[in-house]
Amino acid sequence: MAMGEHLCSDPQEGVIQYDLEYADAHHIDCPHFAELNGWRSYFYRLGLIGQDPRRYGGMGFGNVSHRTDNNAFVISGTQTGHLPLLCREHYVLVEDSDINRNYLRARGPLHPSSEALTHAALYQSSPDIHCVLHVHSPLLWQRAAALQLATTPPRVPYGTPAMARAVAEQVRAAGGQEGILAMLGHEDGVLCYAADVERAGTLLLETVVDAHRLDEHYYTHHA
Repeated sequence: MAMGEHLCSDPQEGVIQYDLEYADAHHIDCPHFAELNGWRSYFYRLGLIGQDPRRYGGMGFGNVSHRTDNNAFVISGTQTGHLPLLCREHYVLVEDSDINRNYLRARGPLHPSSEALTHAALYQSSPDIHCVLHVHSPLLWQRAAALQLATTPPRVPYGTPAMARAVAEQVRAAGGQEGILAMLGHEDGVLCYAADVERAGTLLLETVVDAHRLDEHYYTHHA
């Protein structure tokens, strides 16, 4: 088992801007794998997770996670956005995190996604949050105000402690166990969080439908 601590960087998924202590492991427990991976595959088909040479400079986008114990969580690994279907070997366990230190400790076959620190902030902000979905939706991102979604400031870049803190602040302000927020400093980046996988996936889909209804209403009255 190899271990190391370094600033992790991945040109295919943007810059992973945290200090990572990583232990290579061929297998990790993922209690909610079937549900989490099923929704991840569905959002891949919808184009909310993926990798496209026409979008974001060809970098992979989107990831999913689920709390396992206390503030530990399983998250899809880096460089998996292009895959239509993930296996257990594409997930990694984040065992510990410290936003103030910009630090993660993880174990698994892959390094964690670039947004792992933001996922950690969500789980730390409320014990009621057990699933986080990070997708890229131009529709939701551009309609955030009309949909009354919480937002992080445009000046706060993704994958940073500042983004993690901004997200946690919005979640605590909302005071609930579920919600959707748009990261205005992360093009098209949207986070959905809830008490379980099914509710998170359903909430995200409901919000996409609401956004389409807004567009239909606009074009009906302005055509």
